[in-house]
Parts: sequence; C-alpha cells; structure tokens
Amino acid sequence: MLKVGVIGTGGISGVHLGGYSRNPNVEIYALCDINEKNLARRAEEYKVSRTFTDYREMLALPELDAVSVCTWNSAHAECAIAALRAGKHVLCEKPMALNTAQAEEMEKAAKESGKLLMIGFVRRFGNDCAVLKDFIDGGSFGDIYYAKAQYLRRKGCPGGWFGDKSRSGGGPLIDLGVHVIDLCRYLMGGPQPVSVYGATFNKLGDRRQIKDARGYSSTVVSQEDIFDVEDMATALIRFDNGAVLSVEASFSLNIEKDVGNIELFGTRAGCKLDPELTIFTDMNQYLANVKLAQSTALSFDGLFDNEINHFVECIETGRPCRNPAQDGVTLMRILDGIYESARTGHEVLL
Repeated sequence: MLKVGVIGTGGISGVHLGGYSRNPNVEIYALCDINEKNLARRAEEYKVSRTFTDYREMLALPELDAVSVCTWNSAHAECAIAALRAGKHVLCEKPMALNTAQAEEMEKAAKESGKLLMIGFVRRFGNDCAVLKDFIDGGSFGDIYYAKAQYLRRKGCPGGWFGDKSRSGGGPLIDLGVHVIDLCRYLMGGPQPVSVYGATFNKLGDRRQIKDARGYSSTVVSQEDIFDVEDMATALIRFDNGAVLSVEASFSLNIEKDVGNIELFGTRAGCKLDPELTIFTDMNQYLANVKLAQSTALSFDGLFDNEINHFVECIETGRPCRNPAQDGVTLMRILDGIYESARTGHEVLL
C-alpha cells in the first residue's frame, strides 16, 4: 500500500485526494497546510489523523512514499525539492515552478534522488486528447506544422493568490496558457521550442467592479486581493521542426463568451476541439468535415483519477512517466521566453 501525503489543501487538492481515495493501492497518510482551517476540513473529509503545518515535519515520516504538491506556484520548487531529497516521489501541480531556474533545480533533485518527479499536465489524460492522439499516431493528420490555442475568459480571474505575482508568477499565461501550450506540444509530438515572440497586457485587471454575477470570479475576488499580473497574453512559439504554435490566454477580455479550444493543421487533415472534435480533411477528392459518433468533448469525469492512477502505476511498476520533469522544464523555458519577449518587445531565442 502506497502511503501518500498532500502538501497544500486548497482547491486543487480536492481532485488529488479524490483520486488517491479511489485508488485501492493508496493510503492517504498525511496532510500539510499553513492554513489550519483548510487542513482540518480536508483531514475530516478524508479521515486523516496525521496533519502538519510544516511540510518538513511531514516529510520526516520515513514511511511516507510519495506526495502531491498542491500549493500556490511560488512554493512548488521548495516543497518538491525537499520531498525529493527526503526520498519521496512527487506529483507537482502545474506550472512546475516560477521560472526555468527553479524547474531545473527540481529536475536535478529528482535525478539525484532517483525518485519520480511528475508534473500535473492533466490535459494529457483527457478523453479528447486520447481520441486525437489515436488519429495523429495513425497518420491521419500527416505532418502537423501549425497549431492555435485559445483559453480566454471574459471575466475570469480566480481571485486570491492567482493575481499576486509574488505567489503565482504571472497571470493567465502561466495559469491557463500552460494547459493548452503543453497539450498542443504533446499532440505535435513534443518538438523543442527554439524561439518565442509574445505580448502581455494589463488593461482590464480582474474586473472586480463588474456587478454581473455570471463572471467566473464574481464570488471570490475581494477588494483586498492583489492584482499585479497580466490579464491577457498572446504569443507565437516556433519549434525545431519548423512548426509554429499561436496561443492566447486571458482572465479578462472583451469577448462575447469564454473560449477554450485548440486547432491543429497538418498536411493530411486539420481539426478543431471546441469542445467537440471536428476533423477537416478530404475524401474521394471532396472536402469533408468529420465528427465522431461518440462524444469527444473534454470530460472531467475521471480526468484527474487517470493522472493519479498513472502516477501510482509509475511508482509501483517503473513504467515511463507520461509527464516527466523534462517536459515541465521545457514549458517553463517557453513561459520565461514569452514574458521576456513581452518585456523587451523583441523575439527571444531559446
């Protein structure tokens, strides 16, 4: 039975704890958080008696096998490195860290400890990703040379620490863009980034003054919350195989409704996932748009369970990890490059 601890018992910890609780090979052994109220609530919910406000004390448990790091972004590196050095396997939520330097230190700690460091790129475990991967691996798309990704909210800052750069590292680019950049790169076969050109804006802020209650953040953004991150980011990412990815991400943008889609363009076919999958190709010399009989929209039913189960299986069997630390480092290089390009107004070579 794998004994697992969770560092950080806020919102995202719920899907980690739920996944662990449904895995028959796992015991949720310990919890840690500096917020004692959240800690007590999760401990009661999952019947955990070992609770800590200092992660070092929790990591000192010799019988603890692995941990999920579910803190705010600025604590990812510190907690993950300490856990790895304590001989624990680590599943770290995305983004991997605040910057590339921290991510590289995490990867180094994993290599030195011989323990698994898996990054929480959960979209790789989605049903929509699985379907697309089947078509791509089967050659249906040919050579994918261009992709577009949008993760746009009209009024969608989560509030709390998400708008505080000292804890989040940035705004929608590092919070939302990270999902679709990684998903596209994964589906494109994992090419290496060689350059980026990006721009960021803080024009609308978190829109806390908007009275319309339908906004994503209407009940969580308080007047005391800090907001010193971008509210919108856009970038072009060029890869070593010549392919290019265009990405847009926003917390606040004057659009009709929230948008979340990806598009891939290949030599044999293209597609759009919005949220159902449509494939654009030709059949018998006629242009054709293809939809599958089954639902292809992203389902959250079992999504995080798939990720948790993969983490557990990799630990138990040594199976190669789908979300290795190296991919997290690569993504941090992309994000750092975009922010630097936005700051300077110039392309950044990676």
